[in-house]
Amino acid sequence: MNYVRTAMLLAFMTALFMGVGYLIGGEGGMLIALVVAAGMNVFSYWNSDKMVLRMHNARQVDERSAPEFYSMVRTLAERANLPMPAVYIIDEAQPNAFATGRNPQNAAVAATTGLLRSLSHEEVAGVMAHELAHVQNRDTLIMTITATFAGAIAMLANFAFFFRGNNNNNPLGIVGVLLAMIVAPLAAMLVQMAISRTREYAADRRGAEICGNPLWLSSALAKIAGAAGRIRNARAEANPATAHMFIINPLSGERMDNLFSTHPDTGNRIAALEKLAGASGAARSSPSATGPWSSSPTGPRGRSSAGPRGPWS
Repeated sequence: MNYVRTAMLLAFMTALFMGVGYLIGGEGGMLIALVVAAGMNVFSYWNSDKMVLRMHNARQVDERSAPEFYSMVRTLAERANLPMPAVYIIDEAQPNAFATGRNPQNAAVAATTGLLRSLSHEEVAGVMAHELAHVQNRDTLIMTITATFAGAIAMLANFAFFFRGNNNNNPLGIVGVLLAMIVAPLAAMLVQMAISRTREYAADRRGAEICGNPLWLSSALAKIAGAAGRIRNARAEANPATAHMFIINPLSGERMDNLFSTHPDTGNRIAALEKLAGASGAARSSPSATGPWSSSPTGPRGRSSAGPRGPWS
């Protein structure tokens, strides 16, 4: 089913490229757009994950440069029966995270420094388990391709603005250019919305199973959502097409992109996780009561995870 959705997405984006190209430059513009879209289909399948990581200036880490974080991801990947993904850290104050990659064998997970500093060890585990659930559910290919194409469509709309009065092949004149400038960015946002919001609920449920306690993730979501409204993520604002990839929408609301929410309501997600915790009997009083860290009440290496800055402070 994932391959069918990916094929439909690529077909839609190709058609949209051709339509915008026609509005800008007539049949010649449509042909150029078709060639560009065909090239992007191939390029984005193999390289879109690298592009997204580069957009956010993510740096890869290993067990020497980030031993506790890397060890956590490895433990969670083993619990999920997944290959070890590449692990990245983004130097960004806003707490957030995302996963990318065309399949589980070529996946990557990324977390911001704000996430590692402001959340407890258990909460970080819940977040990374959620991202690994996206990898396991094979959501990452569609999420990453959508980010690449939506960004490219926005660039095409800017291209239409600069050449609005210099192309006699435009069949609709200034009306066609205005349609390309206005419709293209809206269509890009609608494509993000078209990625089913149920994938977030599914990733929440599977993430809770992987980490061992739904309340770790629900607590993390509450903290991240609160911080996202206060702490600006400059790279996300500059690349709004990638917003749907994050566990919580990283946009501050200063752009019109937020009129089209790419995420379910955080309160509903938290309620679903608390309901799941009640059904599974997860402990509320002690976040270390279940899951991979239960062997040590202070977390790996004896370090307390109760501090306000998290285990990596």
